[in-house]
Parts: sequence; C-alpha cells; structure tokens
Amino acid sequence: MASSKLSSSEIDYEAIPAIALNFSVRKKLGLYLNPSNTVASDWTDIAERMGFTYLEIKNYEKRESPTQRLLDEWQTQPGATVGKLLFFLEEAERKDIISDLKGLIDENCRKYLEKPVQVPVVDSGHHDRGITVNDGHMPEMFDAFICYCQSDFQFVHEMIRQLEQTEYNLKLCVFDRDVLPGTCVWTITSELIEKRCKRMVVVISDDYLDSDACDFQTKFALSLCPGARTKRLIPVIYKPMKRPFPSILRFLTVCDYTRPCTQTWFWTRLAKALSAT
Repeated sequence: MASSKLSSSEIDYEAIPAIALNFSVRKKLGLYLNPSNTVASDWTDIAERMGFTYLEIKNYEKRESPTQRLLDEWQTQPGATVGKLLFFLEEAERKDIISDLKGLIDENCRKYLEKPVQVPVVDSGHHDRGITVNDGHMPEMFDAFICYCQSDFQFVHEMIRQLEQTEYNLKLCVFDRDVLPGTCVWTITSELIEKRCKRMVVVISDDYLDSDACDFQTKFALSLCPGARTKRLIPVIYKPMKRPFPSILRFLTVCDYTRPCTQTWFWTRLAKALSAT
C-alpha cells in the first residue's frame, strides 16, 4: 500500500505555527545556535531577525538554553510559523541546520497536520446536553471570552455591567456564570475560545500571573494556527501591578483602566474593539 505521508514539497510551512515543533527539535536547535560562534550566526542573530530588542536578548543570555526560551517567546507572536523560522535560518546562512534537522521538522509538521494541536477533542456527551447555560438546538455564541482569575471577579462584574447592560449590548462569556458544571475545564475552555467567541479579553493583574487557568487560556489563544487566528486578544489592566507585565502579551495594545486621564474613554474603546468585525 502506498504511503499517505506528505512529502516535504507538499508541506505548507507557512501555515504551520511554531508551536508544532516539539521539545526534541527545540533542544537540537539549541545545540546548533546556543554556542557563541565567531564564524556562523548564533541565536542572537536569529533573535534580532525575529524583532527582539537588545535588552531582551541580553536577558535571554542568562537562560540555560537561550534558543529554547527565544522560541517559547517568539511563537506567541502573530505570523510565528515554521516557514518563517526556516526563512530566518536561511537568511542567517545556517542552511547546515536546515539540512540536518529538516527530517525531524517535517515529521513534526506531519504530526501537526494529522492531529492539530490547537483543537482538543470534545466528547459527544457535551454536544448532546450543551456546555453553556443557554445552549439549545444551536450553540450559544459570544462576542468575547473573558480570561480572569477569581480575585479579579469584582472587575469582571463591572465589565458585565458596562458592556452587556448598556447600549453596547455585547455578549460576554464568563466561565463561572455561563458554563455548565460537570464539564472538562480545559476541553470546554478551548472550544469556547476557538469556536464560540469572536475575541478574548485578558484581565491582567499580579494574581493573573500565578493562575494556571489563565496561563492555559492565554497560551491556547495565542497558539492557534495562523489560518485560524481570527481571535484578537485584548489585554486589560484595571489596577496597578507590582510585577512585570507578561512578556507573551507585550506585542499587543493594552486597554489601561489605571490611567485617570483615559478612564473616560476606557469602556468605549473596549466596546469598539469587541464590536469590530
């Protein structure tokens, strides 16, 4: 029987997100790029091509494997694909890496295409009885998924009042209010973010940084493959933070409620962003 595996020429590397690359490939990339080399380009050259700043690159130097840390950060950016990484390596004249690791990279891409990593399977029982309070013959749809930790729930209540109960008339997906009990948290969250919600609002706070659920939701939304990246993440800060802003969201425009001079426009800006087609 003939093999059904895609050949290298049939793989569209630009359509495959960098998150498809497994730990083994990332470790091997580090073996090539981590050592400082006066002849060949190293990880710092790739980092500059990815758009990282001098201070960010200096900070990555402290890591045991700067290359792996670099890939973890870069894969959250829009357009971070396997094809783009191969382009950077070729542009940096590291065709030796492409040649040596092409087989492993292709295998990762095939596995991704055969079993997309960004779409968890939802068991049929959820579809039979629905996953949200208002599910019926048609699944309930939302304007935005709200990513928050429990300590910030008071602000989420204010968000509901300002965006749902006013002329904006938006429909927010608030997990504690809208999701039926007895469902698998990670699977249902993934389906809501990808299939049911047009946007995602991330409520940033010091406690957010310690929340495993918020970390999963944010990284899941960022890891959607470029072809499905119709979601736009909107980070919101509503109170001063003592800890640094999460680096994986630093490329996104923030809606800041902590600045008195812009509070008047805060809800209008956020509502317009969530209403945009």
